[in-house]
Amino acid sequence: MDKLYTITELTREFGISTRTLRFYEDEGLVNPERRGRTRLFRPSDRRIIQNILRGRRIGFSIAEIREIILAYKDPPGESGQLTLMMKRVSEKRDELKQKRKDIEDTITELDLIEEQCLTRLAEIGVGT
Repeated sequence: MDKLYTITELTREFGISTRTLRFYEDEGLVNPERRGRTRLFRPSDRRIIQNILRGRRIGFSIAEIREIILAYKDPPGESGQLTLMMKRVSEKRDELKQKRKDIEDTITELDLIEEQCLTRLAEIGVGT
């Protein structure tokens, strides 16, 4: 029989709150067993939580994560999920590269402004 995990075990393992796990449950991302008031998570729920947290770390929204998780359940199954994942990773990479370029351009502009200010201060005889 597979080990079942309590909400406390998972919150400690992943360093997240019970509220976070309940949110994932409310969003339909995990579906723990109920025994009275106790939630018991299967190993598959644990893997999904692990993947949700990984997705969040790399900047995926809950909607994007849900889409990727649900792709596994629909035909063509895992291959469709992996194809979708590669598409989303590529999109995220492109987005981050654009942000990096924007930051580099902004830093260059700030350097130019600073240089112009220093030049003008020297022209008007103000020391820095």
